[in-house]
Amino acid sequence: MYIKSLSVKHFRNYGSAEAVFDPKVNVCIGENAQGKTNMIEAIYVLALAKSHRTSNDKELIGWGEDFARIEGEFVRKNSSVKLDVIISTKGKKVKINGLEQRKLSEYIGAVNVVMFAPEDLNLVKGSPQGRRKFLDRELGQINPLYLYHLGLYQKVLLQRNQLLKQLQVNKGPKDMLDILTEQMIPLAGEIIHKRFRFLKQLQAWAKGIHADISRDKEELEIAYLSSTNVSEEQDLTKIKDILYQTYTEKKQKEIQRGVTLFGPHRDDLGFEVNGRNVQTYGSQGQQRTTALSLKLAEIELIHEEIGEYPILLLDDVLSELDDYRQSHLIDTIQKKVQTFVTTTNLAGVHKQALEQAKIFDVHQGTIQLQGEGE
Repeated sequence: MYIKSLSVKHFRNYGSAEAVFDPKVNVCIGENAQGKTNMIEAIYVLALAKSHRTSNDKELIGWGEDFARIEGEFVRKNSSVKLDVIISTKGKKVKINGLEQRKLSEYIGAVNVVMFAPEDLNLVKGSPQGRRKFLDRELGQINPLYLYHLGLYQKVLLQRNQLLKQLQVNKGPKDMLDILTEQMIPLAGEIIHKRFRFLKQLQAWAKGIHADISRDKEELEIAYLSSTNVSEEQDLTKIKDILYQTYTEKKQKEIQRGVTLFGPHRDDLGFEVNGRNVQTYGSQGQQRTTALSLKLAEIELIHEEIGEYPILLLDDVLSELDDYRQSHLIDTIQKKVQTFVTTTNLAGVHKQALEQAKIFDVHQGTIQLQGEGE
């Protein structure tokens, strides 16, 4: 799949801009704060109906405007699909081929993207919240039902936490806690069960990629670190039983703390290289190789699931990788994945990536193909 054209209006620092892209490689050059990251953010928002940079949609609306609009034409298996995202102060609308989608779970997955930015290199050593976000974002693209369950879970979790805070000071209906817990357990079970399956697939791809990048010296293992005693071998029924047992046994502790202490919102990922915890003992090179392996594995996993490669968005990340890792990344994606590269200059981009690439200059919210208007 690839994006053929993009049109934005009142998005970030763009008043109005359009671009037609190459199906293979597109390089966006510009100084900082000119709009190059905003351009690939627009593609990301078209795919996932939200930004990778902010959870507040209103920040995407241009200064002094009351709405932002992003339109894109994509090609999938020789058919065309048009996506449209309109963000206003009143909310957000998403359309597929002109038809408004009432649920985001019905919209997400129409096209697939993989974003790789400098902060993703900190995925291994960063916060558990970042790793959970990585899981939710990538799994949600290929499994809309996961997103639906996650959304419901987060709503119930919010209500449960509010009630636990009240119960902490002896206020609020105690019987309501059991009701919310019973609502939350099936959703938590579905989320955890799907995460186990996703990570098993991701591990299968990442292991070989990591061995290749490290020249067969290192073996990568990915573990799901649960806040309860669930494990990959257990079926959905068993996972739900364990969750029920945990919430029952720890009910008083959660009331005392005023917060939900267990569940998928508290789970994490662990990474081992040759049996050693790479988060604690790994070198920066090992941590970066692990992060790169995960991203490349994502691309292959999406292809395995949907039969097409996703669009790859590389936001100022090539300059953060040494020549060897750059070469491996480019070798892996070449001729398979439509790729967008943002950079302040071409000096930090491997020459191999520039072969037959379409190069755009981005300046003060304008996008111009190099050579046009000269």
